[in-house]
Amino acid sequence: MKSKILLSIFYILFVFNSNLLSDEHNKLLKVGLLAPLSGPYNEVGNSLLYSLQLALEEIDDKNVIIIPRDSGFNNTEKIQSAINEMRSKGVKIIIGPITHEDFNQVKKYNDLIFISPSNIDPKFSNNIISIGVSLESQLLALSEFIKKQKKTKTVIMYPKNDYLEFVEDKIKTLNLKNIRTFTYSSNPEVLTGEIEVLTNYSQRKRNLELRKKIFEDKEDEQSLKALERLDQLYTLGDVNFDSVIIIDFGNSLKSVLTSLVYSDVNQKKVLFTTVNQWFDESIFYENTIQNLYYPSVNYKEFRKYNNKFFERFKIYPNEITILAYDALGLIYYAWKKNGQINSINNFLFKSKIKGKIGTFSFENGKVSQELDIYKTENNKFKKF
Repeated sequence: MKSKILLSIFYILFVFNSNLLSDEHNKLLKVGLLAPLSGPYNEVGNSLLYSLQLALEEIDDKNVIIIPRDSGFNNTEKIQSAINEMRSKGVKIIIGPITHEDFNQVKKYNDLIFISPSNIDPKFSNNIISIGVSLESQLLALSEFIKKQKKTKTVIMYPKNDYLEFVEDKIKTLNLKNIRTFTYSSNPEVLTGEIEVLTNYSQRKRNLELRKKIFEDKEDEQSLKALERLDQLYTLGDVNFDSVIIIDFGNSLKSVLTSLVYSDVNQKKVLFTTVNQWFDESIFYENTIQNLYYPSVNYKEFRKYNNKFFERFKIYPNEITILAYDALGLIYYAWKKNGQINSINNFLFKSKIKGKIGTFSFENGKVSQELDIYKTENNKFKKF
């Protein structure tokens, strides 16, 4: 399998460079790809390369060529060498870098434009445009969704980790209404106690015991029925919020969901939402939650893209590759619309642009996506 993948990569590189020679006298759109084609993240880099091959086939314009170069991993010298080599071949616009950490390396190339799939800073910054599915886009989509569900007391929950300041800055910037924040430990053993405090679990537990004592010594039918109903409960009384937004993912997200259910948060009254879900099917096995809602890219297009990718290359793509796919489409649209691409101002579109992941908006130097709301139900992802 590995030899077949290497052969496919060689073929793609050969096609890209053959186009360079055969079309040198035509007006070409030369797009660079700055990706880790070697090192610990080479699978991501190669997946990006495959993705652009699919995008090229769909565009079907021989005047569009890709010039891929290896950025390695955390390798300043390799990044600079790759960029200089692409620039020497006439590249003006580059897809990459894939991580926000490399932004400072590419900002000094003022004559080049970089379209990055990073989701950290969704805006036009110097010569970089980030088109990742940003936290801002997700929070705005959830805020609108929660409002439509007539929920008025929202708690935004997020862990105390390296991204805490980043998350808090984004929340402040958005100036969301009717929300409060709650931070929790990444340690599951500490987390449960913190969630109990948030949900006032101990007091609600005492409320139940006190209410049961009222009926315990009575033998009339009404009291017996009331006691029977109370015996079915774990706590008595509502929590002081009606919706939660959990900014977390993976096992940490599952720990938070389990702790909320353990603290007897009524799922019929409290709306559970989260972010950062790329249709992770492992969430299906978290059967303590009946319905979990989250904003995401278009599932139908995402699944179609994944299937097409697998049929073509016999492997499934990394999630961010669909962003690179859309990036090439976006570049091609700007090129056809303007006749050329001279600066990032060529991407300040007044109209919205539809891509595979959803609809892009470019306003006031910021990039946002109109995301759909999905829910997990009966081991399926359903658009809400």
